[in-house]
Amino acid sequence: MELEGEKPKYGEPKKYDPTFKGPIYNRGCTDIVCCILFIICILGYVAVGILAWSQGDPRKVIYPTDSRGQFCGQAGTPLETKPLLFYFNIMKCASPMVLLEFQCPTTQMCVEKCPDKFMTLLKAYANKEDFKYYKNFCKEGLEGLTVTQILSSGLCPAMLTPSKPFTRRCFPALGQKKGGEITVGNNSKFDDGEGNIRDAKDLVAGVKNATVVIEARQVAMKIFEDYTQSWYWILIGLVIAMLISLLFIVLLRFLAGIMVWVMIVMVILVIGYGIFHCSMEYVSLKSEAGSNVTLKDLGFQTDFSVYLHIRQTWLAFIIILAIVEVVIILLLIFLRNRILIAIALIKEASRAIGYVMSALFYPLFTFALLSIVIAYWAVTAVFLSTSNQPIYKVFNETACDHSRKICEPANFSTSSMKAECPDSKCLFAFYGGETVYHKYLIGLQFYNVFLFFWCANFVTALGQMTLAGAFASYYWALVKPDDMPAFPIFSSLGRSLRYHTGSLAFGSLILSIIQIIRVLLEYIDHKLQGTQNKCTKFLLCCLKCCFWCLEKFIKFINRNAYIMVAIYGKNFCTSAKDAFFLLMRNMIRVAVLDKVTDFLLFLGKLLIVGLVGIFAFFFFSGRVKAFENTAPNLHYYWVPILTVVVGSYLIAHGFFSVYAMCVDTLFLCFCEDLERNDGSLARPYYMSASLHDILSENKAVEETEEPTQSSLHQPDDQDVQLKQ
Repeated sequence: MELEGEKPKYGEPKKYDPTFKGPIYNRGCTDIVCCILFIICILGYVAVGILAWSQGDPRKVIYPTDSRGQFCGQAGTPLETKPLLFYFNIMKCASPMVLLEFQCPTTQMCVEKCPDKFMTLLKAYANKEDFKYYKNFCKEGLEGLTVTQILSSGLCPAMLTPSKPFTRRCFPALGQKKGGEITVGNNSKFDDGEGNIRDAKDLVAGVKNATVVIEARQVAMKIFEDYTQSWYWILIGLVIAMLISLLFIVLLRFLAGIMVWVMIVMVILVIGYGIFHCSMEYVSLKSEAGSNVTLKDLGFQTDFSVYLHIRQTWLAFIIILAIVEVVIILLLIFLRNRILIAIALIKEASRAIGYVMSALFYPLFTFALLSIVIAYWAVTAVFLSTSNQPIYKVFNETACDHSRKICEPANFSTSSMKAECPDSKCLFAFYGGETVYHKYLIGLQFYNVFLFFWCANFVTALGQMTLAGAFASYYWALVKPDDMPAFPIFSSLGRSLRYHTGSLAFGSLILSIIQIIRVLLEYIDHKLQGTQNKCTKFLLCCLKCCFWCLEKFIKFINRNAYIMVAIYGKNFCTSAKDAFFLLMRNMIRVAVLDKVTDFLLFLGKLLIVGLVGIFAFFFFSGRVKAFENTAPNLHYYWVPILTVVVGSYLIAHGFFSVYAMCVDTLFLCFCEDLERNDGSLARPYYMSASLHDILSENKAVEETEEPTQSSLHQPDDQDVQLKQ
């Protein structure tokens, strides 16, 4: 309990001000220093992009590269008709150095097609037709040379094996007989071109190491192919999600109470149906062979459909959905009275959106800006990662002091390295560089990521402040809509950009610093995964948890600070302090109204995602006979399903974020109104009669709680009459 004359813990309540009529129009620029810093950083970001675009070459990630650093299959070059990469001796890829340097120590060249038969250089050289075919896999300059000279010069491979293209590379066409014997081209043995008969299994290690670098690319290519086959169906699913969200918002405008209860019941039914479907799948797999394998024994599989044939997967789904169902039902039981109050607040928010209908379409503007930010970051990241120069190294079969040293292919044949190591070759190794630009390339990548976070958070903050200013102008209008601006959204957007760019940049900068620290912690954790130091793991886990909580807290503070900036036009720190103290003086109301309302809006998003997700699952998985011939043939049908689910959530979040921002703004204005006014004729409330009813019902709830500093408004005679 506070002593008389002692300064209140959470600041003085707002006092009556007859000149205050809502968002202040006569305001000045705030946080100018941060505004200037943000502009300078944006100009630097543009400079980094220009530098990356001038140095980078995305072809390095599209086309395979031969031993000379040339791109196979690149349009407009002599290699345009040779899109495949051929390894002279794939067995050399079994070297452990492949896993360290991601490059096979053998000559690689671009070819038109992979070899389709067994052949050795010695036998092909004796037959004109065979040698003509063999030349397709050799370098130029074979005329007049003997077999020994060709092999010693490294102009041709010693042998050819039947191969198949895989991610634009030629790999031996390995197979397996019934007894488990490895074959290549239906033969279990082959001639290595040096007079040795070898087993086909000797090729396995080379192929395995050669593909370790491109396994991720294989999955990525399959995913890309799935997108090319299903992109229009994905768009249809996202359009359906948008229409359902829009329909839901419109119905919420006129039937808020009914729609909220319908939404709650449908969420429970959708989750219940999910539990039922998973239970049926779990039972149906009981008799299927191999379905009792545990997820731990199965390990990670790139084909996610494998997991759907394991009973433990469906059991996990059942447990998760059952927990979610029980939690929702318990929350509904214990919060039933507060939900009624929150529904009334949603009704008031619907009324506010009815006066500011353009707010429903503002998320499209935010989405467009975020798309530009993401696209700029992604393109810059690709160009930065491909702006290295080709690096050539010495590869050899015997001991050599110059092994793995950097070399120049143009003059390598006459260099001292070649003289000391006659069997060595100067081959393309990787992309790198030793210039000042290349030394600081990692710093430019870090700057790109940091500015991405800052710009994305700035765009989100701009949307929050714009909506807050529009809804605040609705609340503080004594006569609605006469006292409101003609275009509340445009008026608020103009004020935010003209006066408060610095405040938006300040708040988003703080959030971006925390997010980049979380990224660095994740990177450190990834690098230390192989260590067994439990103390380090515990410390990292604690740091990740603390910064996750800190990020959530900063987002909460920023959101309310932007509302206060939109109303009063003060700087970010002052607005954040005022918002925090106002919320602390109304702590119980925050728990009763604001958070319960957020929960109801989350259920709405969950319902939309659930409906669209279930439709996408049955369509793309082909489990409904009506869609069997319509659904595209995919490598991974979970790719379009996850895309539709994530996209549906983002779309639903975009529409419902308007409601959430409206509720938060009305709530802060509501608390300020209670402190400024008392409902008398001299100091009337700006809130509507329905909001005043919420106040009355909320006080009934507060009487059962411990009295706090939020009980600042003492009921007068008019309040008593209204309650009665």
